[in-house]
Amino acid sequence: MTTSTQTNIDALNTVLGQTFRLYVQTHGYHWNVEGPNFRLLHSLFEAQYQNLWAALDDIAERIRIQGAYAPGTVVDLMKLAPAEAAPTHSAEAMITTLIAEHDTIAGTLRDAIKAAGVAGDEVSVGLLTDRLEWHEKELWMMKASTR
Repeated sequence: MTTSTQTNIDALNTVLGQTFRLYVQTHGYHWNVEGPNFRLLHSLFEAQYQNLWAALDDIAERIRIQGAYAPGTVVDLMKLAPAEAAPTHSAEAMITTLIAEHDTIAGTLRDAIKAAGVAGDEVSVGLLTDRLEWHEKELWMMKASTR
């Protein structure tokens, strides 16, 4: 296995871990949000966690296609992501936290796109670019809702 292929696999693993953690966090926010914007945020968080859940399989399969095993335990996945934000029950804090989390994963995706390009893995470049587009759109919408 070449160094660029291993770097690509490592980047995909990081994206997978961060996506999993964000999925869990967003699902928890869906369960626990309250306040005057409950229905709107409950639906927003549901749409986000469903998108994140679906993305996990695609990312893991790209890792397998590259010849590596995808992390298969919660512990292994969580090792690949930064520490979780402190729990919150404020709807405003949930949005603020998710803005920061989506911004973080967008940066990770940009790095992973570069790694996939160097490895000549155009399919991963496409997948990761699609993921970046989704996260950037979610960022825009959440930021717009705070103004």
